[in-house]
Amino acid sequence: MISPASIQEVMNRADVVEVIGQFLRLKKRGVNYIANCPFHNEKTPSFTVSGAKGLYKCFGCGKGGNVVSFVQEHEKLTYPEAIRWLADYYKIKLEETERTPEQQQQQLAEEALRILNEYAAQYFSETLLNTDEGQVVGGSYFKQRGFSKETIEKFRLGYNPESGEAFYSEAIKKGHSADLLEKAGLVKNSGRGYYDVYRGRVIFPIQSMTGRVLGFGARILKTNDRAPKYINTPENELYNKSRVLYGMYQSRTAISKQDECFLVEGYTDVISLHQGGVENVVASSGTSLTEGQLRLIGQLTHNLTILYDGDAAGVKAALRGLDMALSQSFNVKLVLLPEGEDPDSFIQKNGELGFREYVKEHKQDIINFRMDVGMKDVGDDPVRKSKLVNEIAESVARINKAEDFALQDYYIREAARRLQVDETKLVNLVNKYIRDRVENDRRQQERDKAAATPTVDPEQVTVETELTDYVSKVKPNVQQEWELVRVLIEHGGKTMAGYKNVAEKVYKDVDPDLIENELVRRIYDDYYKYNAEHGTPPDVQYIVNNTGRDVLEIISSVLYIRGDISHNWKDIYGIETLNGDMNYLNEVESSLAYFELKNLKMMQAQLLNRLAIETEQPRVMALVKKQLELKRTEAEIVKKMGTVILKLWKNQP
Repeated sequence: MISPASIQEVMNRADVVEVIGQFLRLKKRGVNYIANCPFHNEKTPSFTVSGAKGLYKCFGCGKGGNVVSFVQEHEKLTYPEAIRWLADYYKIKLEETERTPEQQQQQLAEEALRILNEYAAQYFSETLLNTDEGQVVGGSYFKQRGFSKETIEKFRLGYNPESGEAFYSEAIKKGHSADLLEKAGLVKNSGRGYYDVYRGRVIFPIQSMTGRVLGFGARILKTNDRAPKYINTPENELYNKSRVLYGMYQSRTAISKQDECFLVEGYTDVISLHQGGVENVVASSGTSLTEGQLRLIGQLTHNLTILYDGDAAGVKAALRGLDMALSQSFNVKLVLLPEGEDPDSFIQKNGELGFREYVKEHKQDIINFRMDVGMKDVGDDPVRKSKLVNEIAESVARINKAEDFALQDYYIREAARRLQVDETKLVNLVNKYIRDRVENDRRQQERDKAAATPTVDPEQVTVETELTDYVSKVKPNVQQEWELVRVLIEHGGKTMAGYKNVAEKVYKDVDPDLIENELVRRIYDDYYKYNAEHGTPPDVQYIVNNTGRDVLEIISSVLYIRGDISHNWKDIYGIETLNGDMNYLNEVESSLAYFELKNLKMMQAQLLNRLAIETEQPRVMALVKKQLELKRTEAEIVKKMGTVILKLWKNQP
């Protein structure tokens, strides 16, 4: 197990902006950064990263947290795996306490596939580089392709020996189970025993954006009509071909920096382009573009250029997947390389400069490319022409009309001219496809809503309720209790006249028994426990780094409310925020005023109960007098705070 001291060192070193910037293309906005959310599809950025607070928050899907939870969520890692990933990124040596056999077994069960894939990648690489067979057979193939030793090591290329069970035997000796080896697609059982699936093949490890080995592609070297040229890892918990792109780990920085992604078909295309100086390139490995792959690219850029060889007929099937890219606001271009060339051969002949010049001169947008390819097949056949018109109209309908009205209008006019159809009728056809898609989306949303978990009882404010929509779903009193948490976290250490700091003012003025929400009370108690032990309030980073994941998403919402969506506070609560460094004083006072009013309300309720049963006139008069005093005090608080809290009490259940 990782020692607490090592975990704390990782948390102290890890910069949320720097780490998330490895996965997303972040843009500066004010003091924060924004990007398209990697956890749900969106066209306009709602994902915000705050370096000062060490938090990220998506106001679209609600996900939020710190640097560790982001790595966990994005890469589907356990907490220890995320800590290890960050430690490796920052070159931090972790101290680990000795694990019991049970703990070792548990970790092995959780990480078995990842560990096995890493072992296999290392084995194949060492076999290629350090054995005679690897050098003579695998090495000769890569040398023939023109790959240098540095390139081979960069992509962790490898070789599986021709012997039927060489890898299997070594893996078993290292403690990997036959069942797991088979599940990973590395071996098969013939009935007479296990054999290596990749025997006699060169190996291309397929890595995630963070470098984890998810699976493998393996190319046969001998001529064999009965065996497929390439074999890929079967889908499992780690490898899903529709959500991975070959070369993404090696290319992610260049894609983000150059704000463009080249998409090719094969492993060797990616490797050759990298070696030739073109590093912003990935491969779909023979699959049509999928939503998951587009999401990966969209985290880094929305400029997508697809490279194909000179056979345009083979491109038509792949074009169907590109409509999805249009609907996600990608700027999609296509480049046909000269007849008989592929990206690998082209860059080796022409170099980086020749490659980039050719791409620049031959880029075509998807709509015009579709018309070029389609018009060659249509001829005088009215049926084929009608089909092509519908295909073009459907593609044009994918363009977001609100964001790219001029572009959609241009394509309609251009298509009407080239296809020789009435422009008005083409507009109507495009609008029909838009309506159909909107209706299909609406029906899908209704199906999803019907299948969702029923809404919780409004009287029961649960973690799930708060995670779903902090701003609008929880009761007003709970919202204000979370506001107290925010005030403490953000302003607890700041000065307050007559007190050591804000935290001391809150501690003396707020009765914690008035806090109804269990999570708020837990954070409140932990906050003052830390304050008592250290003589100073915990800062934002400490809270963020030491809060359980069950509360972290709520905390991320709470800490973003004022600075990032303050207009909602005005609309929902009637709160007028102030500008400037002293704004926190107003926030502290308004938060404390809520609890003061709450205490007054409770006292008034108790007095009313006593009045209802009191029969002696002097005591009735005394109770009425006290009640009037409480009412005057309440009025003074409301008058002092203005609209800050008045609307809250009008909304009270």
